Amino acid sequence: MLNPGRFLIPLSLLFLQGIAMAGNMQNAIEQQLMQAAKTVEAQLDAEIERLDKMDEDDLETLRQKRIQQMKKAQDQKKEWMQLGHGKYEEIPEEKEFFDVSKKSKNVVCHFYRDSTFRCKIVDKHLELLAPKHIECRFVKINAEKCPFLTQRLKIRVIPTLLITREAKTVDYIVGFDDLGGTDEFSTEMLEWRIAKADVINYSGDLLTPPDSRDQKKTSIIRNPKKTIREGDDDDSSDEDW
Repeated sequence: MLNPGRFLIPLSLLFLQGIAMAGNMQNAIEQQLMQAAKTVEAQLDAEIERLDKMDEDDLETLRQKRIQQMKKAQDQKKEWMQLGHGKYEEIPEEKEFFDVSKKSKNVVCHFYRDSTFRCKIVDKHLELLAPKHIECRFVKINAEKCPFLTQRLKIRVIPTLLITREAKTVDYIVGFDDLGGTDEFSTEMLEWRIAKADVINYSGDLLTPPDSRDQKKTSIIRNPKKTIREGDDDDSSDEDW
């Protein structure tokens, strides 16, 4: 008759085996890290060697190429500034909207109404973002004075940000729902949301909203406010158009 005890493995042995496996995994990870470091070091050495072998003509070619890149960037910035980039301005007439969207590759247009409090919150944030992102044109237009444009672009809630790229509508930011559903969203939060439409240069994490992280934020509103979905029917809520 078989003795069940013959097949029992002492717990101490299992524990030692577990330690050995963990040690092997640690060694494997360390070897991979060392290999990666060696690869990076080899790449750096190769680049240094390439630079060392360059003669004066090669260095001059690189220098001229860099100068041309800087000049091109400066010319582009000058062109943007001439088109009104770098500042947040109002479009007085409907037809001017089409001119703006044709002349500027990237446009963020705020459809607002004077009587809507949340439009003033949007204004403050866009005034900060416009000079920071000169690669995009930031404008606003009074929805009450432009009924044809408002209807054509299907603007139904105030405030709404219409985002265009190469004269085509690519995104809408309707009310504050995409900004956390609160008046107290940060400028960084709006910047992040606009960046998701690929109309501004953004180096942050597009997968994580800034206001969900533990970091300093540029908030416009000082006093606590209700969230959008809360409470009273006053002029501070998003308004159907």
